[in-house]
Amino acid sequence: MKNRDRDNISTNHELNRSNKRVPKHKTVSRYLRRLAAGWMIVQTFILATPTLAQRARDTLSYSQLLEQLEKGRVSRVEIDRTTNTAQVFLVGQEEEERPKEVALFEQNRELDAQIRAKGVEFEVINSADRTAALGLAVNLLIVFLLLLGLIMIIRRSANASGQAFSFGKSKARFQMEAKTGVKFEDVAGIEEAKEELQEIVTFLKQPEKFTAIGAKIPKGVLLVGPPGTGKTLLAKAISGEAAVPFFSISGSEFVEMFVGVGASRVRDLFKKAKENAPCLIFIDEIDAVGRQRGAGIGGGNDEREQTLNQLLTEMDGFEENTGIIVIAATNRPDVLDSALLRPGRFDRQVIVDYPDFKGRLGILEVHARNKKIAPEVSLETVARRTPGFSGADLANLLNEAAIFTARRRKEAITMEEINNAIDRVVAGMEGTPPVESKAKKLIAYHEVGHALVATFTPDHDPVDKVTLIPRGQAKGLTWFIPDEEQGLETRKRILAMITTTLGGRAAEEIVFGEGEVTTGASNDLEKVTSLARQMVTKFGMSDLGPVALEGQEQPVFLGGEQMKRTEYSEAVAARIDSQVRTIVTQCYEQAKKIIRDNRVAIDRIVDILIEQETIDGDQFRELVAQFSASALPQKLVVSP
Repeated sequence: MKNRDRDNISTNHELNRSNKRVPKHKTVSRYLRRLAAGWMIVQTFILATPTLAQRARDTLSYSQLLEQLEKGRVSRVEIDRTTNTAQVFLVGQEEEERPKEVALFEQNRELDAQIRAKGVEFEVINSADRTAALGLAVNLLIVFLLLLGLIMIIRRSANASGQAFSFGKSKARFQMEAKTGVKFEDVAGIEEAKEELQEIVTFLKQPEKFTAIGAKIPKGVLLVGPPGTGKTLLAKAISGEAAVPFFSISGSEFVEMFVGVGASRVRDLFKKAKENAPCLIFIDEIDAVGRQRGAGIGGGNDEREQTLNQLLTEMDGFEENTGIIVIAATNRPDVLDSALLRPGRFDRQVIVDYPDFKGRLGILEVHARNKKIAPEVSLETVARRTPGFSGADLANLLNEAAIFTARRRKEAITMEEINNAIDRVVAGMEGTPPVESKAKKLIAYHEVGHALVATFTPDHDPVDKVTLIPRGQAKGLTWFIPDEEQGLETRKRILAMITTTLGGRAAEEIVFGEGEVTTGASNDLEKVTSLARQMVTKFGMSDLGPVALEGQEQPVFLGGEQMKRTEYSEAVAARIDSQVRTIVTQCYEQAKKIIRDNRVAIDRIVDILIEQETIDGDQFRELVAQFSASALPQKLVVSP
């Protein structure tokens, strides 16, 4: 409590100190006073520089000079009345050697008498006094710097005041000739979306082709798709192909903390667009400003709603905006306001989805143009190994492979680097393999259990690789490759996925016993529970019949239903739990049966895996065929 009170007291002191605001004019005057004081110190050092330089020379004291005169070693003396010093030349001194300097008194009678008595040649001179000129120059420099500082302060204040009147100006990045450097040939994997957007280019280049028969140019195109699928790249390609002025802005740049700024920026943007029509306006992440209005729960943002109202008015209001096409991109179309999606505003919605096999191959070919890839690399194999990858994921994949190649000092990217890059992108950074121990054996049985159950389970993807090398949070990994693109999942396939996912837990229990089951299957249990529950409540694949008991969950503040209500009674909820438990239990028993029937195979394969640490799919299937007592593959029917 004492420490906490002391912290509170110190915090209050800091707040009190920060709350004591100093007026701006006092701050400026204090800054100028400090600057003047600093320059006075500098001036003192500058004026003292000649004196310091003189002291650095060879000098004699007054008594030493008299002693040298007494001994007859002085050949000539020059007395400077201005600086009250004497330059003494000694007998035998070389011409290039500097004379000795002696500081004199105001009255030097003994010196004068000694010089006359010895008959030494002497001369009285008056040097130029530059101290006053130097002081004047330093003072003028100080005045100049003070004036320069005042000018900078005044200019900064003027800029700050000018920015207060520019909040309402649009921050859109404008390109008059639309030199985005991207064409449709640079976009691959989304051919359907490219065909839809080719018409937009034709609208901009040859509008009379459509207006002659009464067709209207669409006002807006909404690009909808997951992140990284190429929505922004498509907008740049449209601009590059059409060669028209291109305005680019993010949805978040419309909204500021000041009331009315967003609506003002929308008006300013469309005003500039009208002056440069025909043109394109690209709004990225439009969901930042186009969310549903009037939810009434979770707090409101009236400024954002006014910005959206102004955008709706500009796109389809009383005033026609001919020749202006608005392209917007979002990965959350479910949160957009319905008034924004109606015909007349965004007339078309183009779905930019994850690419299929041919799309992934095309994307890899585009990104492989500027990379050195070995001839033996098959991009088709890479495309087949990467289902569900977006265009950005594939670009990052080849970039990671190039980084691995440079790190290993190779001249071209090989399949080894690409496989390592796939593992890095999907699972994370490679860790240190475990040492020989019981934990390593447990992990090996767990991963081989997944692979063995998948091999003997119908409707499951074939094994691609089994490895004990940890990546990310996973201690070991089992990879699968789909035979074909899966659009819709069947009941048999979902049951096969559940059975295979439980294969690791089943192997641990069969081999080591129930008491040695580890926590490594925690993530597997979450997945199978979720799949089984979706089979019952969403897909209608249980004894409850073809009914959807749970819908898509939406946040309350999006303007939909205010509260999530239960679609079923407590009795139905109990039956749902029973069905989920039945599906998971029967799949688990099926996985344990496969492990028991192939115990010899799993033991031999685990020994090989511990030794090699990685087994690829073909080698794994050969080992299963070699050590398994039954034919491969054994088609076991999974029907809980």
